[in-house]
Amino acid sequence: MKKNRLVVIGGGAAGFFCAVNAARLNPALEVVILERSNKLLSKVKVSGGGRCNVTHACYSIAEMIKKYPRGSSFLKKAFHHFFTADTIAWFSERGVALKAEADGRMFPVSDDSQTIIDCLMREANKYAVDILMNREVKGINKMASGWDLLMIDETVLSANFVCIASGGYPKISQYSWLSNSEHEVEEPVPSLFTFNLPGNAVTALMGVAVENAQVKIPGSKFSESGPLLITHWGMSGPAVLKLSAWAARELWERRYEFAILVNWIPEFNENSLREKMQKLRFELAAQKIANRNPFGLPNRLWEYLLAQSGVHPDGRWADLPAKEQNKLIRNLCANEYFVKGKTTFKEEFVTAGGIQLTDIDFNTMESKKHSGLYFAGEVINVDGITGGYNFQNAWTTGWIAAKAISSLEA
Repeated sequence: MKKNRLVVIGGGAAGFFCAVNAARLNPALEVVILERSNKLLSKVKVSGGGRCNVTHACYSIAEMIKKYPRGSSFLKKAFHHFFTADTIAWFSERGVALKAEADGRMFPVSDDSQTIIDCLMREANKYAVDILMNREVKGINKMASGWDLLMIDETVLSANFVCIASGGYPKISQYSWLSNSEHEVEEPVPSLFTFNLPGNAVTALMGVAVENAQVKIPGSKFSESGPLLITHWGMSGPAVLKLSAWAARELWERRYEFAILVNWIPEFNENSLREKMQKLRFELAAQKIANRNPFGLPNRLWEYLLAQSGVHPDGRWADLPAKEQNKLIRNLCANEYFVKGKTTFKEEFVTAGGIQLTDIDFNTMESKKHSGLYFAGEVINVDGITGGYNFQNAWTTGWIAAKAISSLEA
């Protein structure tokens, strides 16, 4: 008897998770992965600096969904099917232990993304998943018995079920091969990028990191806190990456030209810092301002902020003039920079946009327009901030699709 065939389009985290779980849950199913490039699981490989940030140690769905600028209400329902603890258990059962770091990010104990890749490849081999590389799909057509996939080399592959897990595309034109599926696509824009500050003196401090800074876009609701890193091109670190995710559409509309205000010591605002300054002038009266940094900031940054505020390096706290003090308060709590452009690391590229969630059943990941067509991962209009959230979306949606497809022919 001829086996039913599932074709998964995309050899990334979501595609692999759908394929290996469908093959395991239903041995009567023939499962094929089509990968358009010559690399499998490329984002898994580079994620987390090559360690693979598998998920986040958050066990509350209500809390977890706050980390997704787009798709949170969809995931609120989907996470009931497969969530953080399920991810940890799935890898643990296959000999891959995960550990949580202080900030909640979870990595394999090996600190090597190859551990995750090897695990998924073992599962694919164990359950006879067929992997075809350099196979790009240029069109899909609904047929009486399922789907015909037209390849770039003009060959046709037939499937009873198709799961599209092709990842996010930077341009809406790259979704054109899905035009026959009749699905609405939310225009993709970049997310998770760093801010370029061309010609700004602060870039001379490249390598300086602040453990907790607040970055906000004036005149908007967007504000994020966390570690901030000064680079040779501008600013990076979790605070900046999170802000870029939440403000992705607005910053795209502004063509990546906008102002930011950095509070280097977010435990203070300008008013409370003014009070603190009065105490410091008394307590540290005879000490040189440049030599005594009372806020725990990196010395190079402290010296830079003093210079930007016109504070004489040999000046004492008791002699700090009111004008320079006010400038220093402003620069510590609302240091303004003009951003012109962004830097996106291609390997960890995340898009905001994709297949509209109203077209997808969160219980099965099946298209509401066509039976037998499923979606998983970043191709749908879901994206998370940095910290393992995008991988959790991949595991969850891949699992749900696998379970639904495997149960149809169990």
